Amino acid sequence: MFCLLSHFSYYSLLTPRNPKASPVPTLRRWLLFPSKLRFEKKKRKKKKKNMDDSLYDEFGNYIGPEIESDRESDREDEDEDLTDRPIEEEASDGEDAAAASNGWITASNDIDMDNQIVLAEDKKYYPTAEEVYGEDVETLVMDEDEQPLEQPIVKPVRNIKFEVGVKDSSMYVPTQFLVGLMSNPTLVRNVALVGHLQHGKTVFMDMLIEQTHHMSTFDANSEKHLRYTDTRIDEQERRISIKAIPMSLVLEDSNSKSYLCNIMDTPGHVNFSDEMTAALRLADGAVLIVDAAEGVMVNTERAIRHAIQDRLPIVVVINKVDRLITELKLPPKDAYHKLRHTLEVINSNIVAATNNTGNVPVIDPAAGNVCFASGTAGWSFTLQSFAKLYVKLHGIPFDADKFASRLWGDMYYHPDARVFRKKPPASGGERSFVQFVLEPLYKIYSQVIGEHKKSVEATLIELGVTLPNAAYKLNVRPLLRLACSSVFGNSSGFTDMLVQHIPSPKASATRKVDHIYTGPKDSMIYKAMKNCDPEGPLMVNVTKLYPKSDCSVFDAFGRVYSGRIRTGQTVRVLGEGYSPDDEEDMTVKEVTKLWVYQARDRTPIAEAPAGSWVLIEGVDASIMKTATLCDEDVARYEDIYIFRPLQFNTLPVVKTATEPLNPSELPKMVEGLRKISKSYPLAITKVEESGEHTILGTGELYLDSIMKDLRELYSEVEVKVADPVVSFCETVVESSSMKCFAETPNKKNKITMISEPLERGLPEDIENGAVSIDWNRKTIGEFFEKSYGWDVLASRSIWAFGPDK
Repeated sequence: MFCLLSHFSYYSLLTPRNPKASPVPTLRRWLLFPSKLRFEKKKRKKKKKNMDDSLYDEFGNYIGPEIESDRESDREDEDEDLTDRPIEEEASDGEDAAAASNGWITASNDIDMDNQIVLAEDKKYYPTAEEVYGEDVETLVMDEDEQPLEQPIVKPVRNIKFEVGVKDSSMYVPTQFLVGLMSNPTLVRNVALVGHLQHGKTVFMDMLIEQTHHMSTFDANSEKHLRYTDTRIDEQERRISIKAIPMSLVLEDSNSKSYLCNIMDTPGHVNFSDEMTAALRLADGAVLIVDAAEGVMVNTERAIRHAIQDRLPIVVVINKVDRLITELKLPPKDAYHKLRHTLEVINSNIVAATNNTGNVPVIDPAAGNVCFASGTAGWSFTLQSFAKLYVKLHGIPFDADKFASRLWGDMYYHPDARVFRKKPPASGGERSFVQFVLEPLYKIYSQVIGEHKKSVEATLIELGVTLPNAAYKLNVRPLLRLACSSVFGNSSGFTDMLVQHIPSPKASATRKVDHIYTGPKDSMIYKAMKNCDPEGPLMVNVTKLYPKSDCSVFDAFGRVYSGRIRTGQTVRVLGEGYSPDDEEDMTVKEVTKLWVYQARDRTPIAEAPAGSWVLIEGVDASIMKTATLCDEDVARYEDIYIFRPLQFNTLPVVKTATEPLNPSELPKMVEGLRKISKSYPLAITKVEESGEHTILGTGELYLDSIMKDLRELYSEVEVKVADPVVSFCETVVESSSMKCFAETPNKKNKITMISEPLERGLPEDIENGAVSIDWNRKTIGEFFEKSYGWDVLASRSIWAFGPDK
């Protein structure tokens, strides 16, 4: 109190300005608001600065007559007791009362903000969440030690970027036209591009996409291809395909008739052959891509065997024909023999895969099931399309199909008689394929690469093509692409090959359903799938799962065999373990969205009829590898059976153990392993007896891709990996020289065993499903007795076909 009184006179403290007011309230007001006292003091001095100094005492206090402002102030003091008013109401007066009541100190022209006193509990440094974000925002109040220090209070938005950005990929035809083609199964072709690594499957797809979309898949400046179906960033960096990606393209044949070609681009690396298996399950035919320079490779043979195992017809695309010209520098005659040898090896592999059962389709260019192409140069043709090119060029009406049948094999053109014969003319000459196909092709390449503008221009004019002058200023590769695409036109020859040699979904329905459906053949569902009936009960076979952009859930990709799947429809999801006797592996889900999958783009649709490929949202929760979708009410009046699970021609032989670097993150890693099992068809994740989590894959590159996805996409935890272990299997080459003997623990049962190799063809029959251990003993005995001459008693005594069953 002494420090406070030192600033004021004793007389001022004890003598009130208003005789009627007691000194105690005035003293209390000064003690609470000394700044207001000083402010009034300064105000009085300012107003009376020109008056006589006799109005003030020796301490500077005013002792003159009362002024109007003092009377008003005393009148306010009488009306209102300051001790009963809240402090917020005295923080300001007049216009600042509303702001003060809200807890904010606002500046005013009449108040000195520097000298104002605000109690600590009344100070407000930051606005509340409700004032900033509105009333609908949830405010979370937590104790100090509720969250770890290394964990942020507001978790940042998870931004996962594993796919290449979507490029403008609008089609030349409207979406309604594509949906209209989907409703007619006879105008649909479902195929899978298969072949060896780096044989040009993805670049060939780029060529087809460039002819059906408003986009260019080749950068003339960098001379690099877009690789549109390689949607993942690691695929672009590795320059190989890892996932099978579908595209739905509207292609025209040579008669300008449009067809919907659903094409699945599959990886060529042997480690990712499981993606090829999933693609062939959905397809009605296989397009085998073979490099003209390298010929038939290991994975080419594997693809042939797999297509024959799935009972699919095969057509061939001899890709990279220009490598024979630019790299190997073969003369046209040697290039013909190289191509012919490649086709002979393909036919021999097809015969070996079918076990010489007869009715083997022969791959022959004259039959129209071989297409010659160069994806890098952007051209493709069959002998039939090349013959039509001659008809269009010369303007002479003749039968193009008959002319095409004479453009392959030992056929020679005799110009004197104007006929084709199997013997060369007396004056000598090359085979018709060399003379009419390879020599014009060689001429275009040699002149464009030699940069002879006048000769290139003359050659193109002979072929009925005229290019602008600006085109001849391009580099060699862009000019070559432009010249070849102008001469050979679009991919109508490839479309003709698919239309003629690959059956439509309706034509192949019987063969597909017999091969993959496990139910009886006298049921209503089987008959609807056999007829590809869009009005029948819904049956969808799901073989692939694709992750969302945030990798939290998956979208299911499958083929509709009967009925229609619609958005908002409730379906039954039957897993691989479902059977009419055991319905545990079954859930009921609602279809939320449907798309036509276009690699980097998705076209939303309302429904998908029978025979089409569709991407489905909302049904992936209970799917691990494959699944069967059906109507919710079909099971009320008929038993439902599932589609057969995928059968792989490779086995996961490489195993590695994983564990999180931080043991507390084990649940996250386990959830990531579950998503890995969904994303990779052949990946096996399990917990060993020792408690370690193991991953089984087909090879080192396969496991490397799995670990990259596990760390960056599906778990976001740091994972430690053990050294990979390769499992070896043994086989039997001859009968055992001795018996294996064992006794049970009670010494009352004895087992003896010998091993001997199976008959040739029996392992293939077991793998292809020609015989099943699930059959009754009588049926199995009849099969072995009839097909392999086994004893009836021995045939009925079979225990198992292998360790799996």
